[in-house]
Amino acid sequence: MGQKANPIGNRLGIIRGWESNWYGNKKDFAGKLIEDNKIRTYLNARINKGGIAKIVIERTLGKLIVTIHTSKPGIIIGKGGNEVDRIKEELKKLTGKDDVQINILEIRRPELDAMIVADTIARQIENRINYKRAIKMAIASALRMGAEGIKVKVSGRLGGAEIARTEEIKQGRTPLHTFRMDIDYANVFALTVYGKIGIKVWICKGEVLTKRDLNPNFVGGKSDVSDRRERRDDRGGNFGRHDRDRGDRRQGGGGNFNRGGGGRSGGQGGGRSGGQGGRR
Repeated sequence: MGQKANPIGNRLGIIRGWESNWYGNKKDFAGKLIEDNKIRTYLNARINKGGIAKIVIERTLGKLIVTIHTSKPGIIIGKGGNEVDRIKEELKKLTGKDDVQINILEIRRPELDAMIVADTIARQIENRINYKRAIKMAIASALRMGAEGIKVKVSGRLGGAEIARTEEIKQGRTPLHTFRMDIDYANVFALTVYGKIGIKVWICKGEVLTKRDLNPNFVGGKSDVSDRRERRDDRGGNFGRHDRDRGDRRQGGGGNFNRGGGGRSGGQGGGRSGGQGGRR
């Protein structure tokens, strides 16, 4: 079997940007990388139910900018912005930097974000909802929001079975070899009483034909999807009209044909029966 490459890593520099934006020389590169990992791990654990899709970290001279992409900004901001201030102080302690800035970006369509979809499925499985039902609901909502295709793979002791297995449900298309295709990917696990269940989600948002801004805080794919959906709806409307017109024409033609057919069959029947009578 061919080995699978991570769809996000595969598209870096082509249609996707890096989630850590900074320059590091040989001395401090490793330290900064470990610090980024610590920040992401801490924030994901701290804001457990905040619907975090990704955390973008940027560094300038002595300044750290953390941008949190979330579907539930209200939970992170808190009442009067208290929660954000608290998180900022905690990050200052964690990194040892005085100047820390936190930006929060709301995700307008969480149904099209692989991380949020995978996390939703994981929470449902943990709450003992049937995994097939959870996956089918996620697929239906993603396609309804205009995704071109979605694939969900779950593996582990599904439904508490003794032997672990892997199941995959997909709808639409997810061409992983086409680098122009904007494919979002996430790998999450659900902690159940039976053990861990791994969940992988691939969401295809369509083809990127123009040169895309590689800034990770740029949210461009979703508008493309909505435009394409509107175009598809328009096309569907036109097809409907054409079909109706064609149907009307067919009905009109059919009426004439039937009339003609009736005459012919009558004539043939009369002729045949007359001929048979003559033979008798």
